[in-house]
Amino acid sequence: MITLLENKPYKPYTERKNLLEFKSLMKENFEHYISRSIRSFYQHRIVSPIIYLVILAVIAFFYPVNDMMHPVVADENEDIASLYDKNGRYIEITLSNLYFTGYTKRWLDTTVGYYYYTIMEDDCIIVLLNPDDSQQGLPVIDQITIRGKILYNSHAMNKLLLYLSEDLAWSQDGIASTISPYMISQPDITDFATVIFLSVYVISGLYAFISMVCYGIYIAFPVLSSPVRRLRCYGKPREILAQAEEELATLPQLATEDMFITEHYFIETSRFGVAIVPISEMIWIYKYSTLHKFLWHHFSISYTLNITANKHLYIHCPKNIKSDIDGIMDYLAEANHDILVGFSEENRLAVQEKQGTPLQIEKFLEMLKKRI
Repeated sequence: MITLLENKPYKPYTERKNLLEFKSLMKENFEHYISRSIRSFYQHRIVSPIIYLVILAVIAFFYPVNDMMHPVVADENEDIASLYDKNGRYIEITLSNLYFTGYTKRWLDTTVGYYYYTIMEDDCIIVLLNPDDSQQGLPVIDQITIRGKILYNSHAMNKLLLYLSEDLAWSQDGIASTISPYMISQPDITDFATVIFLSVYVISGLYAFISMVCYGIYIAFPVLSSPVRRLRCYGKPREILAQAEEELATLPQLATEDMFITEHYFIETSRFGVAIVPISEMIWIYKYSTLHKFLWHHFSISYTLNITANKHLYIHCPKNIKSDIDGIMDYLAEANHDILVGFSEENRLAVQEKQGTPLQIEKFLEMLKKRI
């Protein structure tokens, strides 16, 4: 619903008194309204990164993510069973004199590792090495430093002992008594899936943490938020915000549920974001419709107002009703006669000639043309 507010030159005393009371109420309701809307917007957005960081913390509690990223530095003279018992499942260790067993580990016709054996603290230890680090099964490796996971009585280990016992004509119990039940597997910490998991975990966690900190700063200091900072191309953001706040608190020229027009600014304060655009800087406005449906049922049609301003400022105000957007567009066109109204190839080319078109906007416009 559009509300149009007009100032008349003269009113009787009682009407002027009521008008003053109305203006006072408007100023009270819209005092620092933009800043409050920015705070509210980021208070809702900050919930998602907080929840995501909690989920990452729960994953880290049940899954040794930190140990995988920072394995325990071990020595080949240490007892591997002691390392395993002390939760040193992931280790970085330098091993000497490794001998190829002649067996490999395969998955989907791909060799993922080569089995070697070496001596650690008088124990014969099986070590599974990556193909590249073992040079595709080098017979003897004098020394190598690896990151690996300590496994105990693994299925692969038992299968390897079975094959070795058959080759040596030993019983499986006999060969098991000479080889430690613990083994070191390099692919278990360096395989593709593990690397992808750790990369996604770290990068997404860092992004969520930075987002949470930024949103917290925006909540505390709205003048530092993105909707205000992007106004620096038109002047000092702090001063523009103060002027827009004052004009909106004094008396907006036009108001819908979440869009306002003051003497010099268009202001949006919806759940999709907050925007402040100087009317004098606008060069193109248009709308497009979106049909909302589920399966074959059509529910409603919503309209999006798109505003292009100088210095490559692009504002999208989605999910509005047609009458509100039409009223806003008519008022803006009257306030600034240089604004191009409506989506057309002629207008698009005129805007592109005036300020150039970034790649992402070109892609958006191509998508928009297909939708239309």
